[in-house]
Amino acid sequence: MIKRIESPQNSFIKSIIQLQEKSRNRRQSGTFVIEGLREIELAIKGGYQLTTLLYQTDIISKDQLAPHLSHKTELIEISKEVYQKLAYRDTTEGVLAIAETKSLNLEDLKLSDTPIILVAEATEKPGNIGAILRTADAANIDAVIIANPKSDLYNPNVIRSSVGCVFTNQIAMASTEETIEYLKAKNINIYCATLQDSTSYHTRDYTQPTAFVVGTEATGLTQPWRNASTKNIIIPMSGVIDSMNVSVAASILLFEAKRQRDFK
Repeated sequence: MIKRIESPQNSFIKSIIQLQEKSRNRRQSGTFVIEGLREIELAIKGGYQLTTLLYQTDIISKDQLAPHLSHKTELIEISKEVYQKLAYRDTTEGVLAIAETKSLNLEDLKLSDTPIILVAEATEKPGNIGAILRTADAANIDAVIIANPKSDLYNPNVIRSSVGCVFTNQIAMASTEETIEYLKAKNINIYCATLQDSTSYHTRDYTQPTAFVVGTEATGLTQPWRNASTKNIIIPMSGVIDSMNVSVAASILLFEAKRQRDFK
């Protein structure tokens, strides 16, 4: 018999709201919330284990959810009031899931022989992280590494702004020092997007193992990256300001690498 929750004041529903709002709760429980059928489908495809699936019967049926269930997944009906309390969006098909987090260690990354990696240092805004992950998915690169992370990868705003690409990319989180050591151990060229001692990005050869490193718009990259860089690169700009959104810069660099490899 399927469990049903009617009240937004239910203790389990309150715990889900805490998961949505507090990174500490996600970290301690090793779980997080996914909203929306498309995002849930991508998470399952990406190897994430769902512990609970909550659905609003006026919007979606149990039969529609059957392909997304495993013997480890608890199915719970929720009332319209509960769904409205939990859902951030009106267009998420009446379903949410609780999933187990994954390891985000560098050692778990599986790379090709000539990888393309994007490193984002200290990116804080969930919207920027989400946009970076969408770009990484579109370019089909090997991995994204978030160095010196300032935001929780499983923040609902990251999942939402990435339109589920948090589940389609290989992602690791580590300190800047650990990331540099990892890249050098694997003989991956490091191209740092920075103003200092730079050459135009399109003059370099990215057909060999390549890591692009981007920093925040406010402070740029820290000194260890500049010291470790194979070459500093810059995107020439003709306007008044001297910086662009980090996700836009990442897009330009990644697709230049893809262009070079497509026409090699």
